[in-house]
Amino acid sequence: MTPSTRPIAEPVAGACGRVELNITSTPHSLPVVRAAVERMARTEGFSETDAHALTWAIDEALSNVIRHGYQNQPNQPITVSLEAVRAADGRTGLSVIIRDMGRQVDLESIQSRDLDEIRPGGLGVHVIRSIMDEVEYSCPPEGGMKLKMLKYPVRPSDPSSPVPRKES
Repeated sequence: MTPSTRPIAEPVAGACGRVELNITSTPHSLPVVRAAVERMARTEGFSETDAHALTWAIDEALSNVIRHGYQNQPNQPITVSLEAVRAADGRTGLSVIIRDMGRQVDLESIQSRDLDEIRPGGLGVHVIRSIMDEVEYSCPPEGGMKLKMLKYPVRPSDPSSPVPRKES
């Protein structure tokens, strides 16, 4: 399989199954998505910290769609799909697909700004790539953009975990 057709992970019968939200390109839609993502992540076993991080990454991605894909034009369609998945190694996580019909961009141009540059904004791509375990942007032939992301919860016993562990 090519990277763009490779499945991120296989769907599993999680507590929530699959959730799909159809919203419009307005910032007023974002709190609804944040609440749904947070609730699904917690239901699927994510810690509060992991659920918050996942929610932050999705919020950044949606803000980028609104700002860059639709150039702040309201009432344009965005679909957010959330699904419990299992990796080949048995880890369970959440797959997120964000689909819009906004302006397509060269995939190579999707970059974070230089982190040494001190100014507000421009860190959404950095946040997304830092939080998510897998990130894949694509330009579907029918137009718009598609962003596939995958997040596995951090296991407390994982020595590579960025979350400090309490020593006994």
